[in-house]
Amino acid sequence: MSLQQTIDDTVRGLGYDLVEVERSAGGLLRVTIDYPWSPGAMAEVPVTVEDCERVTRQLQYVLEVDGVDYRRLEVSSPGIDRPLRNALDFERFVGEVVDLTLKAPIGSAAEGLVSANRKKFRGALQRREDGGWQIVWRDEPPVKPGQRVSAKRAPAPEQAMGFTLDELSSARLAPLVDFKGRKPAEGKS
Repeated sequence: MSLQQTIDDTVRGLGYDLVEVERSAGGLLRVTIDYPWSPGAMAEVPVTVEDCERVTRQLQYVLEVDGVDYRRLEVSSPGIDRPLRNALDFERFVGEVVDLTLKAPIGSAAEGLVSANRKKFRGALQRREDGGWQIVWRDEPPVKPGQRVSAKRAPAPEQAMGFTLDELSSARLAPLVDFKGRKPAEGKS
């Protein structure tokens, strides 16, 4: 049985999903776990330190029995820039802002404002009516620090691009953090 399969079986046996397994130089074995998700599920439950500790202890026993060579084991949650690996991950995060990298540039299919050599996109993940996937974004020009932006300035046009999971090199949630801490109340600006 492969290392990936051994770790996946152990993690699933404890009631978690395996997101990723990485082997790094120096003998580091990094395992990323998350709680299972199904369509229609209630609120997301974050992975806690206790969850990581529980998986670490079990994996230490299993890897020792299998004779896996590693120096250090690290078990963690997926974090704010969680990778999206399969169709269920994409279904789970519909409406979220994601970073996509295509295997090949979009080429001549580019319409209008998008460069034909572009491979990276950041935008909202959406389901198309035909059951496929699309990403929707606006290419706003960057604002320099201290620069005032007119409220009358027209927003950049919204753009959309359809894709299949086979066309992607990588996909992950965009790490968006609000450092101000407070969100405006609903209905107030």
